[in-house]
Amino acid sequence: MFGINYIKVSPTTYIIKYKSGKIVQEGAGLSFFYFAPNTSLVLVPINSVDVPFIFQEVTHDFQNITIQGQITYQLSDPKLSASLLDFSINPSSKQYISEDPQKLSQRVINQLQVLIKDEIQKMNLTQSLISSESIVKAVNSSITQSIELTSMGITILSLSILAIKPNSETQRALEAEAREELLKKADDAIYIRRNASIDQERAIKENELNTEIAIENKQREIKETQIQAQMAITEQEHELKTSQLSSQITLEEQNSSLVELVIENSKKEADAKAYAMEVLLQSFKDVDAKTLQAITNANLSAEQLISLAFQDIASNSEKIGQLNISPDLLKELLHK
Repeated sequence: MFGINYIKVSPTTYIIKYKSGKIVQEGAGLSFFYFAPNTSLVLVPINSVDVPFIFQEVTHDFQNITIQGQITYQLSDPKLSASLLDFSINPSSKQYISEDPQKLSQRVINQLQVLIKDEIQKMNLTQSLISSESIVKAVNSSITQSIELTSMGITILSLSILAIKPNSETQRALEAEAREELLKKADDAIYIRRNASIDQERAIKENELNTEIAIENKQREIKETQIQAQMAITEQEHELKTSQLSSQITLEEQNSSLVELVIENSKKEADAKAYAMEVLLQSFKDVDAKTLQAITNANLSAEQLISLAFQDIASNSEKIGQLNISPDLLKELLHK
């Protein structure tokens, strides 16, 4: 009414009030009345702005790649930004008069693209596809020191590259190459696994053979020990038998000497008896047989004498006509 208006901005908007070409009021989140015919308002957004980007570049080996990501920036010096860019608004519609605010994001993207292009052209295709982190570090370091941006009061808060992709034909070729490499690695893994299995089987067989050899050696040692023990036993038995034979031979020699001595003594005794008998017979040489018999019978018992009497009777039986022997005599003789 009568050109007097009221404005209220959010805390993330920096407002500058110009009157007669001079700043009369400024700050973030202000609200005030103003006279529209002689007042100019400048609204500078100071909140962080996320700007996605996607563009194509050429690598060192002339391969096209697509880079996709996001950059976040902020107008940290709104007065400086307002002095270089037109952020004035129409008081009635509250819309920006110029296109500078809309073009600000594109300026940031253009500066970012220049820096990324410098990094990409240093790499070949394979390197660029796996170097997103190193590219972010290099570009982030350069863009934060960019004079073009700092001179407009722009501060880069963060930069991230979400994807780096080749064109479809190149991607298929890389996929085929990677697939072949994976297949080759799979074949190599199978080959290594088979070789490992063969090595393990060989090691197992070697262990088994070594075990069998050790067992055979141990059995051989056992047999040799048994043979040595048997030989020792045999030698001891032989020594024992030899000792027994020696003892027996010595005993037999002693027995032989004893027998010879006994025979010699027997001969001497027999000779002595023969000599005594010869002398005795020589003394009875001229004696009558009857006399000798009588002498011999002198020392006999009654029974022996009766026996001799019966012998004489039996020897002269042809001369005896009749012989009577009483039963009492026979009974007496048989009883004794």
